[in-house]
Amino acid sequence: MSVKIKVENLTKVFGKKVKQALELSNQNKEKDEIVRKTKATVAVNNVNFSINEGEIFVIMGLSGSGKSTLVRLLNRLIEPTAGSIYLDNMDVSKLSKNDLREVRRTKMSMVFQGFALFPHRTVLQNTEYGLEVRGVAPDERTKIAENALDRSGLLAYKNQYPHQLSGGMQQRVGLARALANDPEILLMDESFSALDPLIRGDMQDELMDLQEQMKKTIIFITHDLNEALKIGDRIAIMKDGKVVQIGTGEEILTNPANEYVRRFVEGVDRTKILNVEHIMSKPRAIINVDKAGLHLAMNRMVTSDFPFLILTNSHHEFLGYITDRDTALAIKKKGANANYKDIVKTDMHIVALDTPIPKIYRYLLSKGNLPVVVMDNNAIRGVIMRRNVIELLSSVAQEEISEVV
Repeated sequence: MSVKIKVENLTKVFGKKVKQALELSNQNKEKDEIVRKTKATVAVNNVNFSINEGEIFVIMGLSGSGKSTLVRLLNRLIEPTAGSIYLDNMDVSKLSKNDLREVRRTKMSMVFQGFALFPHRTVLQNTEYGLEVRGVAPDERTKIAENALDRSGLLAYKNQYPHQLSGGMQQRVGLARALANDPEILLMDESFSALDPLIRGDMQDELMDLQEQMKKTIIFITHDLNEALKIGDRIAIMKDGKVVQIGTGEEILTNPANEYVRRFVEGVDRTKILNVEHIMSKPRAIINVDKAGLHLAMNRMVTSDFPFLILTNSHHEFLGYITDRDTALAIKKKGANANYKDIVKTDMHIVALDTPIPKIYRYLLSKGNLPVVVMDNNAIRGVIMRRNVIELLSSVAQEEISEVV
């Protein structure tokens, strides 16, 4: 996967005493103290990261963390105090005004929180605007804009004006306008935060659906951790102008870098984010049919108190399972001639490593003591019993109780 954007030592200080403010920041002084002593604000402080082509990279943090300033530094709507921004190995921080204007027109588009639609223009005319600025011929830009509106389900509203649309529809027009330019990079600053929760969820789904089709590089700013976890391939968490952790949602939930991140993620429902790999157990109740007969399997179940055994071969492939009751009946009926083939069952649920935990709830509830088998590359990696899920739910509940106490 190739790197699309690379940021090195990016810094932005608002105010005059830049050097003094940075020195205090490097001494880990609080932002309020720096402002009091220098009347300068270190909005972004020595930030470094890379964004891969085609990924949704979420930058998140609380109000005042520097996330919105950071995204505006990427296209130089705000000029950096120091550092470099590379786009396909081109240093954006050193581009001339004309070259920067061309990059904004052809490579980067931005979707704002407040929709930023022209009230005197129709939906179609708003969507055409970027193409109009680029000098695209009227017939061609209309065709491109209509295609963008069609993808967003808004073509039927092309002749209406923004005030005639709901907030969610206005935001979809803003997204269609950005996509009409066919940018390589989409910058989205709190784009859904002004929407009602249900509409916001729909927009998140729509963005992910569009990303499946278009494979853009998206930098998405949000203060909502659940939103970040839902849409982000990777997440950068900011605090006081610094990036304190970058990772996948799972990495941040399971291995927070510091106390700030740990407290940040405390309220998240892990059952909706983690997958089966995080709760599976080593498959101890397993036997290789190429090396052991049915009598040995029966002895194993009795001595280990397993009500079943999972069957594999020497290649670790899943063949099915047997129960202690069926095995005992087969041995009683056929003695030494009893065979696995007579009693093997294959209705055990098999899932991949990245299966979300909620997808296995119903099966575990309906099948009693039977586990879910987790496989990867045709080999058994683990099993999940009802107790594994109960332990996870108990740990989440205990965290919530601790917060209240």
